[in-house]
Amino acid sequence: MEILNKKARHNYFVEDSLECGIALNGCEIKSIRAGKCNLKDSYALIRHNEVYVINMFVSNYDKGNIFNDSETRPRKLLLHKKEILKLKNEIELKGLTLIPLKLYFKGEHLKVELGVCKGKKLYDKRESIKERDIKRENEKISKYRY
Repeated sequence: MEILNKKARHNYFVEDSLECGIALNGCEIKSIRAGKCNLKDSYALIRHNEVYVINMFVSNYDKGNIFNDSETRPRKLLLHKKEILKLKNEIELKGLTLIPLKLYFKGEHLKVELGVCKGKKLYDKRESIKERDIKRENEKISKYRY
């Protein structure tokens, strides 16, 4: 099961991606396994040489009573120190942003694909929509040719 951030590739150019773990409590992992998670307006920040995901929505678990945390609390990402320093340098020098692209299970562990992204301008978005439409038209034509 994968949870995708569909708007990320529309709003950003993804220059690099990185797989990392995420620190969650038991109720949150059960809720994510049930598919009650959203990455829509989430992003990542580096604070005190630690990476956190901000605004990732994880719905409260139905049977979680007092163990449920806030739905949009900052969640820590698990990365090596060298990786964090490399990301920090890229962000500061090039003016890039960290965006979670997808959540997926690898074995029993939940992983986050973190993208190092640059924002698109409005004309870039129009261009990518135009390219997608042309590609779709070509697929239709080739489908009916034979």
